Amino acid sequence: QVQLIESGGGLMQAGDSLRLSCAASGRTFSLYATGWFRQAPGKEREFVAAISWNGRSTNYADSVKGRFTISRDNAKNTVYLQMTSLKSEDTAVYYCAGRKFAAANMRAEEYDLWGQGTQVTVSS
Repeated sequence: QVQLIESGGGLMQAGDSLRLSCAASGRTFSLYATGWFRQAPGKEREFVAAISWNGRSTNYADSVKGRFTISRDNAKNTVYLQMTSLKSEDTAVYYCAGRKFAAANMRAEEYDLWGQGTQVTVSS
């Protein structure tokens, strides 16, 4: 069973850059589509970015397009979320999610593996 562990969160200033990592146990992570979602206090969980299992397609929420980039390094069993030009509204717990042989889905219901989350706080 693949397990996902997020890391890289922290306290940032508006305009900073930050890279989140989603590391997976198990050799088959290269076969998993991965999505990043976030949940701010008092708000619903929302989609951020996703990459297909083969890395050929990506999707982004409108709110992060042009600022965030999702990528994967299968040799390291890791998916990254590079975040630039951070805003206070990016403050949330960020979760990565996975599903085997899937597309870059934007719906949380499409994923069956979840990490525990990492906190990103952006002060203005």
